[in-house]
Amino acid sequence: MGLFDKCYNFTRAEEAMEMGIYPYFTPIQEVRGNRVMVNGQEMIMVGSNNYLGLIDHPKVKQAAKEAVDRYGVATCGSRFLNGTLDLHIELEERLAKFMKKEAALAFSTGFQTNLGIISTLINRGDAVITDRMVHASIIDACRLSYGTIYKFRHNDMEDLERVLSSIDKKVGKLIVVDGVFSMEGDLANLPEIVRLAKKYEAKVMVDDAHGIGVMGPNGRGTAEHFGVEDDVDLVMGTFSKSFASLGGFVAGEKKVISYIKHFARSLIFSASITPASVATVLATLEIIENEPERRERLWAITKKMKEGFENMGYDTGPTQTPIIPVMIGDDEQAFMLWRLLRENGIFTNPVIYPAVPKGEALIRTSYSATHTDEDLDKVLKCFERCGKQLGII
Repeated sequence: MGLFDKCYNFTRAEEAMEMGIYPYFTPIQEVRGNRVMVNGQEMIMVGSNNYLGLIDHPKVKQAAKEAVDRYGVATCGSRFLNGTLDLHIELEERLAKFMKKEAALAFSTGFQTNLGIISTLINRGDAVITDRMVHASIIDACRLSYGTIYKFRHNDMEDLERVLSSIDKKVGKLIVVDGVFSMEGDLANLPEIVRLAKKYEAKVMVDDAHGIGVMGPNGRGTAEHFGVEDDVDLVMGTFSKSFASLGGFVAGEKKVISYIKHFARSLIFSASITPASVATVLATLEIIENEPERRERLWAITKKMKEGFENMGYDTGPTQTPIIPVMIGDDEQAFMLWRLLRENGIFTNPVIYPAVPKGEALIRTSYSATHTDEDLDKVLKCFERCGKQLGII
């Protein structure tokens, strides 16, 4: 086969477009809170990770504007050379304090954060152990490392112990899990994971991209939610969810963070986060710390929507978070429901393999603290009408 033959033979996207059920790379023309414009149609957004509703907060937008006025629109350099601003240092110090860790380090994207952490720490002779449902960035990071990769069945602690017990005691071991799993919305069993980590002398890293800002009494994430913050060695977070920005970070022991800082290729060889993005995170962090009522509202919304879907007869899977999947199963039926919802002004995300196992297609919905009851009631009514029309419920 020629190098590009696989490209020429890929026709699935074009076929879906012809059928009118291609849901990806949708251009959004305008954003007003939880309302978006698509092809001139106003839609209610229930597919975003804007959990605390901060993307258009006046203080956040003002902070971004002031950063542009002071520093310009970009750094035009890596953190290692000319791309470190005093804002980056301030952000890392603030994040470390917020997360109750010795130090923190900011990367340009969440994906790069995981690549940098894992590929730097896992060397030849080391072992990295992951849940089978971890994010793609963790999978790719493990592939980039020179260590041995082990996987355990999703949230199966017996299988995790089986894997750990099979590894030589002398080998350095890192267990990596998502705190909140991004498609089904369920939580990692951190209390049991940290217990097993201690038993088998392993370190624990939690990708809490969807947990920070949402989980725990203070929004510090899944480890705080379970009361095991001191037992988790590294916490990774992203700025593109609750922080309403772009980038990622890792928090942990000072010496470990320093090592990652000086050896992570995805940090050293990438331009640093833009001034506006850093200022946005600083502003949203202050709101997260001082406005717990946003989390309270988000959880009230989560309860309302989960109960609403289940009362109609939808299966919402194992979710324990503001990510509420509507389990469909069949890919084509999931796309048909997505299209009907869009025609009715509801923006959702259909998810199929490989983001979920084959035969477990779903409609991923996620909610913001700023959704109104009017928005939510309309979403529920549309799901009920469209689901009955397709015979799903």
